[in-house]
Order: sequence, then C-alpha cells, then structure tokens
Amino acid sequence: MHILLVDDHAVVRQGYGALLSMMLPEATIHEAENARQAMTCMAQNDVDVMILDINLEQASGLNLAPRFLSRWPGLKIIFFSMFDEASIVNRAMHTGASGYISKRCRPEIMLDAVKTVMAGRTYIEHELAINLASYAYSEKKDIFDQLTRREFDVFMGVAKGQKRTRIAEDLNISDKTVSNAITQLKSKLQVKTSTELVHLAIDNGYVKVAS
Repeated sequence: MHILLVDDHAVVRQGYGALLSMMLPEATIHEAENARQAMTCMAQNDVDVMILDINLEQASGLNLAPRFLSRWPGLKIIFFSMFDEASIVNRAMHTGASGYISKRCRPEIMLDAVKTVMAGRTYIEHELAINLASYAYSEKKDIFDQLTRREFDVFMGVAKGQKRTRIAEDLNISDKTVSNAITQLKSKLQVKTSTELVHLAIDNGYVKVAS
C-alpha cells in the first residue's frame, strides 16, 4: 500500500508519516508539500490513498481533489484538515473524496480512515458526521452552494491571494475566464472588491489565518 501525505507543514507530514509507518508497517509513506510535488509523486508511484490538507499555502485541497481524481480515478482521498465546519465537510465530500478527518483526531482515527477507504467505504470522523447530518437537514444553506464548481475554484484562488494569471494557470483556463468568474462571484456573493471576497472566505472558514 502506498500512502501520500500532502501538507505544507513539514512537522505535520513527518509526524503523521512516522505514525502511519509505525501503525502500517507494510505501507510505503510518501510526502508532498504542494500540488506540484503531489503530482510528481502520483506519476512516479502507484498511490492508493492520499491524505490531503485543505488549506495548502498555494492552493486549496478542495480545488485539487477533483483534478487528482480525474487523472487517477482509483485514488482514495481523505481530507485531513483543521476545518470542522459542516458546510466545508459537505463541499469536500462532494469533490469525490472518500473520507474526512480533523487534525485534532487521535492517530487511531486516521488508521481507521485509511483501512475503511481501502475497503471501498466512506469514512467521516464521527463528530463531523453528526454535524454533517444536522447540516443536511437544516434550512441553513451555505452561501457558496450557489456557485458553480469553476466559480468556487476561482473563489478559492482569490481567497489564497493568487493573481489572476496564476489562477488561470492552475485551473487551465484563460485569464478572461478568470476575470468573468470573479465578476460573477462579486455579483452572486454581493461584494464589490476582491478584498471582500478574501474576507468572506475567512469569515466562513474557508481560509485560516495565523493568530
């Protein structure tokens, strides 16, 4: 079994990599700090499970997951994140991911998640699953549900502070398409500037800032 940890914090990768190696001695653990390294690792190894952070420094795991799954449809992705808001868990699972666990979880939870998704089942950490079920039946809706996938991808790029040319490159679309998407975002989310889009992302938990 090959497991790839994608997180931009070396301490997190090395710490959980060591734990996984200890708990799953038969597994080969790989590490990547960004999307480019992850793509290279995927191309060079037959990765079974990717443990993916949402809040990467230069990209969002929510944007990356569909790209990985499109190229490697047999891949199992487990989101591993500090985000525990039900709306974010909901959006993450709609990317095609197989699981979601929080960075506060016990090591055995991660182990259980890996074994569960490898068996072809979905795994969501218990507390998060309860919150997700409540969210699904509540009348409160995420304001971002109205966005198309492309608009949301652009939104996350803006939220990360990326320039339009970088967003276009990452999403393999034209600069004009990015500009049009940003115009639609401002209209749908009722803001006037890109700075307001960033604040909206922070306020709704899609981007974490250092305290």
